[in-house]
Amino acid sequence: MSGPDDDPVQVIADTIERYLDQNPDAADSAEGIRRWWLPPGLSEEAPETVEEALDRLVASGVIRRQPLPDGRVLYAKRGATACPSK
Repeated sequence: MSGPDDDPVQVIADTIERYLDQNPDAADSAEGIRRWWLPPGLSEEAPETVEEALDRLVASGVIRRQPLPDGRVLYAKRGATACPSK
C-alpha cells in the first residue's frame, strides 16, 4: 500500500508550500526553486518532477506562474508581489 509520502511530486509540492509559508514574498524560477528551496535529496529530483509539483500548486491556487518578458517564468505565492532580482 502506498501513501502520500511515496509520491515525490506531492512531497516536493508540500515542501514548496511550507517554504512559501515561511517566506511569503519569495519568487523564483523552477530551477531556482529546485536548487535553493528544496533540501538535499529533494533538490536531486529531476527538473520535470519539480515542474509537475509546481503545476499542481498552480492548479490548486497556492502559487501563481508569472511569465517575464525575457521568457523566464517565476513562481510566487498567490497574492504576493514577485519582483525579479535581475
